[in-house]
Parts: sequence; C-alpha cells; structure tokens
Amino acid sequence: MALIVLNNLLRILFLILLQALVVSKILLLDGLILPWIYIFAILMLPFETPRWLVLVIAFGTGLVMDYFTGPMGLHTTACVVLGYMQPLIQRLLAPREGYEINERPTIQKMGLPWYLTYGTILTLIHHVVLFFLEVLRLHDFFYTLIHVLLSVMATMVLMVLGQYLIYNSKPADL
Repeated sequence: MALIVLNNLLRILFLILLQALVVSKILLLDGLILPWIYIFAILMLPFETPRWLVLVIAFGTGLVMDYFTGPMGLHTTACVVLGYMQPLIQRLLAPREGYEINERPTIQKMGLPWYLTYGTILTLIHHVVLFFLEVLRLHDFFYTLIHVLLSVMATMVLMVLGQYLIYNSKPADL
C-alpha cells in the first residue's frame, strides 16, 4: 500500500514539474492550444481510491499548479471539480462486471475507446472550468470555447501517448 501511495505522489510531482517547466512554456497557435497534462495524474488514480482522497489529491495538485502558473484558485477549483466528477464518470462508464481492486484506468486494461471517452469527458470538464473561470466573462465565448476544445484535443493526444510510453504491455482489443 505504501508503494502505491509513493508511486502516485511521484507521478503527481513529475507531471506538475513537467507541466510547469516545459509544457506551459510551449505556445501553439499563439497560446490558443495549451495542454494541461498534469491532470493525467488525477485521472490515473486507481478506481477504488476513496472519494475524499481523490478530492484531497486534486486540491493539492491544483494548489501546487496555481503556485507555479499564476492566479491562485484557478487550477485548484478546476482540479476539485475534476476530482468530484471522476468517480461519477467512472461509475457511468463502468463495465457490467465492475472494476478490479487497485486497477488503474489505462488503455491497456480498459481499451482505447473506453479511455478516450473517460479522458475526454473529464478533460473537457476540467478545461471548461479552468478557461471560463480564467476569463470570467462570456464576451469572447466562442473564442474561449475553441480554446477549450483545441486544448482538450492536445491534452488527450499527450495523455494517450503517455499511456503508450508508460505502459508497454500489449494494448487491449478495441
């Protein structure tokens, strides 16, 4: 159990540092595409993680990201909403036989279509909260919406690539 906790903490720290020091500095289409890959750590928590612990981890992750990237509260709020919605989406997408204990939501275990659905829904929720909270107005609604959608696509591409780089076992059947 201690090894699982340590692995999760190291993954969170690595992704936060990667986000803050590398990915956030890359501007695609003049900043219109901005992947937030640090949420990958929250999405990869085992299915049986208690909801309160997911919320605490999401809060801590968001707080550290706010420290690195700017206005306090933006990432914290988006991560807490993500952490709140994650068990609901997992339950919505659960296979008939349920999830195995300590299993992670990976492409290799759940399949690419399941992971794309799971990841896209939660990434969209996170990005909508983050970007619309950042602008705090609906004046540029369609610009912000395009910003959200392009960033969701970029984030998903990087998370899927990360899945294939981290977990090198044979992918599940489609």
